[in-house]
Amino acid sequence: MAQHAQLNNVDHHDLRVLQRFGAQYGDNVATVLTFPTEFGDVQREYPIFFRKDKTTGEYHSLVLLGFQEGENLFLEDGRWNAKYIPGMISRGPFLIGFQEQQAEGGLRREPVIHVDLDHPRLSRTEGQPLFLPKGGSTPYLEHMAKVLRAIHEGLEVQRAMFAAFTALDLIEPVKLDIQLSETEKYAVEGLNTIDQVKLSNLEGDALLRLHRSGFLQGAYLVAQSLSNVNSLMQVKQRRNLAGAAAASASH
Repeated sequence: MAQHAQLNNVDHHDLRVLQRFGAQYGDNVATVLTFPTEFGDVQREYPIFFRKDKTTGEYHSLVLLGFQEGENLFLEDGRWNAKYIPGMISRGPFLIGFQEQQAEGGLRREPVIHVDLDHPRLSRTEGQPLFLPKGGSTPYLEHMAKVLRAIHEGLEVQRAMFAAFTALDLIEPVKLDIQLSETEKYAVEGLNTIDQVKLSNLEGDALLRLHRSGFLQGAYLVAQSLSNVNSLMQVKQRRNLAGAAAASASH
């Protein structure tokens, strides 16, 4: 069970974070949330999709990591096999909390770093330290602060982005039918993407508004990212062949 606390250099002076990845750390997931603030980095290696929350009706962005529940094709021997790690993964045990602070004659909620003290990546003996011997933040913790800031800003930007996409009817449902062989098939449902025909047909005020809002580039990044589905399929096929070879060698 999560045990959240505001991070400080007194109670948590000796906390460290393990830089390993695996199912034991909760990384065996087929999708993870992403945000417009990292689309530029994400689209180079991952397919980006949208999913609609059945309860709220709101869209959120995600990256596809595998084709079935619990499958993350980027995990390999305790490493994350990609140049860029999505913010929701790289943040590890950290999250943004809020603290009321006196400012400009009134109280204002300010974001602060919280830590999940029960997170499996935390250690007191090994991994990346969070604080320097005299109490200052290490470069690692400063990097985590930037990751959390991007997530926080991304949440706000995302609402406006989906409002713009919805207004222009640019979101379309897509079903991924993945066939790796005659006997191995996967169907990934509940996903949405950018309607590339409608996007390319935008003109006039609609095109100008989307460009000025900064979301035109985001729409193209999502569309371009879909080619990464083929890369995922190739990784899956290599894993299958390696598994078959290992099984054959053991007999």
